[in-house]
This record gives sequence, C-alpha cells and structure tokens, in this order.
Amino acid sequence: MIRFDRFSENDDAPGGTIITGHFRENDRYAIQRPAGRPDCLIALTISGEGYFRTPSGERRCQADQIAIMRRGVPHEYGTVPGQHWEFIWAHFSQLSEIGCLPDEDVLVVELPEGDSRQRASRAFHSLLRDSRERSAYWHALCENAIQEVLLLVAQRLEKRIDPRVERVLQLLTKSMQEEMRVDRLAGAVNLSASRLSHLFKQEMGISILDYLNDMRLRQAALLMRHMGRSATEASLDVGFNNYNHFAALFRRKHGTSPRSFAKQPSELGNHEE
Repeated sequence: MIRFDRFSENDDAPGGTIITGHFRENDRYAIQRPAGRPDCLIALTISGEGYFRTPSGERRCQADQIAIMRRGVPHEYGTVPGQHWEFIWAHFSQLSEIGCLPDEDVLVVELPEGDSRQRASRAFHSLLRDSRERSAYWHALCENAIQEVLLLVAQRLEKRIDPRVERVLQLLTKSMQEEMRVDRLAGAVNLSASRLSHLFKQEMGISILDYLNDMRLRQAALLMRHMGRSATEASLDVGFNNYNHFAALFRRKHGTSPRSFAKQPSELGNHEE
C-alpha cells in the first residue's frame, strides 16, 4: 500500500535538515509562504497537476515533471482546480549543484522518457525511503539523491536536443555492442527511418552510424589504454565484428593502428577523445 505522509510541511526545520514527503492532495490543497523559506524545494509529480506561484508568475507541474524552487522566494503552491496532485517532495539546504541551473524562481522540467527519467524517479524514491529510515549515513544518501536529480535536470537543460534524438542516444549507449538498425530505432521513437536519420543529423551534426562508431572507437581506446585489452579484444568488446573495418576507422580517428595504440603506456588521468 502506498504511504502518504500527513504531517505538516509548513513548519520550518533547522538548517541542514532534509524533510521529505509523499502527498496526494485534492484541489483544496494550497501552501502560502509570503516570505519564502530558507531552504530549497524539489518535487516530482507522480500524477495530476500542481501549480507554483512566485513574483515571476505561475508554473504548472504535471506527471513526470520536476519542479525546483530556490530558497528565499515568496511563493504559493497547491493543486490545480479540478485536479488531484500526487507528488514526492523534499526541502533541502542549498547545494552547489543548484549553481548548474538557470537563476529562476521556479524551474519545471520534464526529463525525456528513458534512462534519465527512470534514474530521477529512483532517486526520489530512494530519497523518500532514506529520509524515513534514518539509518547510518541517511543524510549523505539523501543529499546524493538530490544531487543526482539536480544534475540530471542540468544535463537536460544543457543538451536542449529533440527528446526523440535523446532517446535514440540512450538506446545506442545501452546497445552499443549490438547491430545498429535504423528502422528499429525509428520504431522506438515513432518516426520513419528517413525522418529519424534527417532529425538526428540535424540535431547532432553527424549520422547515427557515425555517432555510434565514434562512441565505439572512444570506448575501445579506453579499454586498450587503461584496461589492458588487446586491439582484437577491444574491437569485439565494443561491437565491431570485422577487425579490418575497426582498424581502418581507428586509424582514421587516431592516426595510428589499434595495435600500436594498445602498446602505448597508460597515463593516469589520460582521457581519449
């Protein structure tokens, strides 16, 4: 059974305290804070719709969207009339990751369907669980969960690419070793193969195949340089079934053969591009 918290979240908490909750509220729910709060607020809408009103205007937060409110901002928030609002929330002290976000009173961001959204959802549920259990290192675990969500939001705002292309990037990353089929990728984002190919090139500047090969070559270089894999082993590890093809692409990118590259000594902190 889902647990819904019922304690008052109006009460200010001592500095540094993390307060969390899971609410499901009808449209009579509203919180007003004319003077704001000394901490930040982050919330994930599970279902329904909520609103946030600040001096800069009103923002609404729907299912799968994340709202982040800065500290000290006068505000009101609650359930949109005619709706219910189920959400997980947390008040937390200022974290350095807030600096990665635009300087706005309230941000409302929807992460694209796929890994980022799943990671954020897991982080919110972990945050809720750890704050309730209060076992060893609970506060650090809660901060880690909040930091992960803030960075996922910052990453999303930094990319600003079509969510369908972002979903394809996630699929390519997860299936790097598998044969690339544009029609399958297109089906996963409800586009035709030709439309996806055009959109991907428009957003990323290179074709889907070139992007995948670059990713494979970069990973192969890391495996050879830092993990002691041979050129043949690395080529298979990243999904090349034809060594000669791998070697030709690798030489074009790095200016040397994979086997010569693999013999070069590893340097701590050296990152292959």
